[in-house]
Amino acid sequence: MPEAKIDAIDRKILALLQQDAHMTMEKLSEAVGLSPSPCARRVRNLEASGVIKRYVAVVDQDKAGLPVSVFASIRLERQREDELDRFAKAIARWPEIVECYLMTGQRDYLLRIVVKDLPAYEAFLKRTLTRLDGVASIESSFALSQVKHAQALPVE
Repeated sequence: MPEAKIDAIDRKILALLQQDAHMTMEKLSEAVGLSPSPCARRVRNLEASGVIKRYVAVVDQDKAGLPVSVFASIRLERQREDELDRFAKAIARWPEIVECYLMTGQRDYLLRIVVKDLPAYEAFLKRTLTRLDGVASIESSFALSQVKHAQALPVE
């Protein structure tokens, strides 16, 4: 898919939709200075080009009963492409892993794992990550508090 051309109006649309995806087309078009039809067309183009991937509800982690965030650094025994692919496919199955990054440096992957408490993390660790072939080491760090968590990208 070719890279989308995004102008200043598209960036304003993206910024506003990141704040409130339920915003009506009338309010959105008024905020960006377009009539509703051209504004709707731009939103459809942003969706079709993949700039807007999907619309989601942002759930409060604590209120959902999942207050614990664990950052796990994973080092694989080997960093061959097939091993990296196998690891990525395996961890995609587990909803507790909410973020996963292939990294440079000392570790191969950094995971953010969300659970209800320490025993839940221990159970998750024992039944999943420690059973994966090719994992050389797992180092876990527990977040004490969340200082900042942004969903919106700085598009403007």
